[in-house]
Amino acid sequence: MALSPQWLDELRMRTTLSAVIGRTVRLTKAGREFKACCPFHNEKTPSFYVNDEKGFYHCFGCEAHGDAIRWLTDQRGMPFMDAVKELAAEAGMEVPAPDPQAAKRAEKRASLHDVTAAAQDWFEANLRSADGAAARAYLSRRGFSDKTMREFGFGYAPQNRQASKAALSRFDQQMLIEAGMRIEVEGKDPYDRFRARLMLPIHDARGRVIAFGGRILDSESNPNAPKYLNSPDTPLFDKGRTLYNLHRAAPAARQTGRIIVVEGYMDAIALANAGIAEAVAPLGTALTENQIELLWRQVERPILCFDGDNAGQRAAMRAIERALPMLRPGHSLSIVRLPAGMDPDDLIRERGVSAIEEMLSSPASLLDTLWEFEKAAAPLNSPEEKAGLKARLMDHVEAIAHPDIRALYKRELSQRFSDFAFPPRPQREFKPRGEWKKGGFKAVSPQLSADAERRLKHAIEGGSRDTLASAVIHGMLRHPGEIARHEAALARVAQSDRNVGSAIDSLLAAAETLDSHAQSPISLPEGLPAPPANIRFAFLDEGTDPVDACEELAEAVSLLVERPALEAALAAATARFESDPEGAFVEQQQLLKRKLEFEARLGQMASRKAASATAKDSDAAQDPEPGSGASTD
Repeated sequence: MALSPQWLDELRMRTTLSAVIGRTVRLTKAGREFKACCPFHNEKTPSFYVNDEKGFYHCFGCEAHGDAIRWLTDQRGMPFMDAVKELAAEAGMEVPAPDPQAAKRAEKRASLHDVTAAAQDWFEANLRSADGAAARAYLSRRGFSDKTMREFGFGYAPQNRQASKAALSRFDQQMLIEAGMRIEVEGKDPYDRFRARLMLPIHDARGRVIAFGGRILDSESNPNAPKYLNSPDTPLFDKGRTLYNLHRAAPAARQTGRIIVVEGYMDAIALANAGIAEAVAPLGTALTENQIELLWRQVERPILCFDGDNAGQRAAMRAIERALPMLRPGHSLSIVRLPAGMDPDDLIRERGVSAIEEMLSSPASLLDTLWEFEKAAAPLNSPEEKAGLKARLMDHVEAIAHPDIRALYKRELSQRFSDFAFPPRPQREFKPRGEWKKGGFKAVSPQLSADAERRLKHAIEGGSRDTLASAVIHGMLRHPGEIARHEAALARVAQSDRNVGSAIDSLLAAAETLDSHAQSPISLPEGLPAPPANIRFAFLDEGTDPVDACEELAEAVSLLVERPALEAALAAATARFESDPEGAFVEQQQLLKRKLEFEARLGQMASRKAASATAKDSDAAQDPEPGSGASTD
């Protein structure tokens, strides 16, 4: 039946929602709204509100939300068209005349629903008969309670290839084929799809039987038969758009705030049998985009709880790959990794419900799982293998459609890769060199081996580097005790700037031979190389207080580390202009502001040196040395 959006909007406008809900729920006036204890979950304080002006109800406890039609379908269990007809009759509206083609399709679906409903009754009756003894024994071994067996509608399909044809003879054989009950093969008589199997009904979101799943009971006599067999896609059933047990799990999820995705329907039933009702399962396929959207309608972070074996982890990874392009603010996946070789039923049997509840309470994030999976996917012993890890991670990042989420994933995964591939060198223990004499500690000038002297002198004099980098290198020569303090920062600079890499590596190597934390300048036979004349920093002045010099040297190191990161961020923002001009412009302006601040700080360091030199010259003029020719009267 064709119902236009305009007609449905008119129906909602003519319906007083509080009057419809007030028939079964006691409402209390609360300003311009009505409130009540929510009928969808148990609560003592009202959190359920009805707004007639806006035409919807909402529960702030379980997030139940909808209009008058949704109320009749969800709370009273009415089919959609029945709900529409009831509301239309009360509003004095005529339901539009049916479209012949749409009516024919609806009639066909209704007929197939009759087939699947009748088949379910037959399967359940078979389970109670003598033929179902093996199936009942299996359920007993699994520890399923009578309540669970009734709730999930367990049944049994007999071995006979023509059993359903006789039992469902009131339906045309073509309908049985179209409903997925029988298989038609050219040149042969049709035969039953499900034989000698424990049967489970598969429901749609309204709780109607639309398909079946069957578990084999005697795998030894037929080793080539699949362990689980589902109905094929039919006019009623699309496996990629259906989640097993969703019609039961959705109301439970509104109460607990979580929904759990397991690998198969027996896992979902095992959890329900243990009191965890909000579990669903895909139906023989990897989790699809449509199924992820179904999950996100219930909660923002569904929990994937797949088996701990390799197949289970691959299934979780396939789900993550499907979800990455769909990620949006607030919506993601969480992942629980079960112990190796265990499914949920095994874990509950061996360790109890508390064990799986503990794991469900602290699932891993999608990003954490992605990082751990790819890090364990291949050896990481060589630079090439480590580069392969980064390439795989960045491939996943590029799949993310949302620009902000993509940028955040890229930053986080890049940082993790950097920390893994370039770990900081261990810090050495402080061991002072020299001797203590009355009046203070007299430091011994640190000595280098001949080879270390040669390499250090060559590294310092060679290469092309700017003023700041040269100042830091010469500052470390004058204050070698600071090398160990800034070792991690210096190592990062060496990785990012090849012009200073060899000099810094030589400094770090030299520091290892100096017993660290030396307080006097490094001693070379021909003397310490003089810094270039254009370098003006106070920490290079022999007259600067050592404490002040070390503080200023630390500031120069921080600037040296910050500069390549700032330049890389500016380049990345510029590269984003074509894909995200607005976001790239805003980020670029922020980075340019930071660059100006950087240059200002660098200028302040140079000006402090100039001011210090001016002050010294002034002091010398006011207090001339004896014999300088100035009057001493």
